[in-house]
Amino acid sequence: MNLQTLPGLFISHGSPMLALDPEQVGPALHRLSFNLPKPQAIIIMSAHWESQSLEISTSTRPQTWHDFRGFPKELYQIHYPAPGQPELAEEILKLLAEQHIPAHANSTRPRDHGVWMPLLHMYPEADIPVIEISLPMNMNADEIYQIGKVLAPLRERQILLIGSGSITHNLAELSWDGNAQHVPEWASSFRNYVVNKLTHQDYDAVLNWPDIPYVERNHPTLEHFAPLFFAMGTGNRFSIVHSSFSMGALGMDIYRFD
Repeated sequence: MNLQTLPGLFISHGSPMLALDPEQVGPALHRLSFNLPKPQAIIIMSAHWESQSLEISTSTRPQTWHDFRGFPKELYQIHYPAPGQPELAEEILKLLAEQHIPAHANSTRPRDHGVWMPLLHMYPEADIPVIEISLPMNMNADEIYQIGKVLAPLRERQILLIGSGSITHNLAELSWDGNAQHVPEWASSFRNYVVNKLTHQDYDAVLNWPDIPYVERNHPTLEHFAPLFFAMGTGNRFSIVHSSFSMGALGMDIYRFD
């Protein structure tokens, strides 16, 4: 088999409602997958699996987890039955161990919406093995970036690496009724700063996240921004796949790293 190199991605996965109302980002995810060779497997770090230390899903067939409340019942009827791939998960654990990055196997973790929601638009057939890796809260930005660097060679085996989070994520500032007329300056400025630094390959400026203007307002907690650090480690050439805002201040950007 002649395998092709796939990029690394950062995907802003948005509200769980994206599964029912894809807005602009759903078609963008579909186009992206259409233009890529079909992955042999997908490795994804989700903002919705925070763990004390790094964990790797080794389940053969993880359950779909509807890890949210108060949404329409149709949302809870969606399932994404993509298989796992324990052999690749064990290889990931070995690659990390060789670089002295401690990680543990987790055979019981269900699949949260940070995984299945974007993949529902990219690969609705759910026929590609998916391995979820956790967001380790005991690691800093550079250490999460290094996880991406260690796994980056897997791209050459037609394996897709994804960080699933959000470029901005302040739920208290969103217009939940959908009537937002403009994007707040604090959200657009933050997003533009990050894009500028990535475009000029100034990754250190992004990894030094406490110094980014408006970071605390866009990310009162860091879990939705941190998957970007993982994605940055997967490639040196940055490009924008999609950029939009939802509910006023929720950034829905998709970035590619080659």
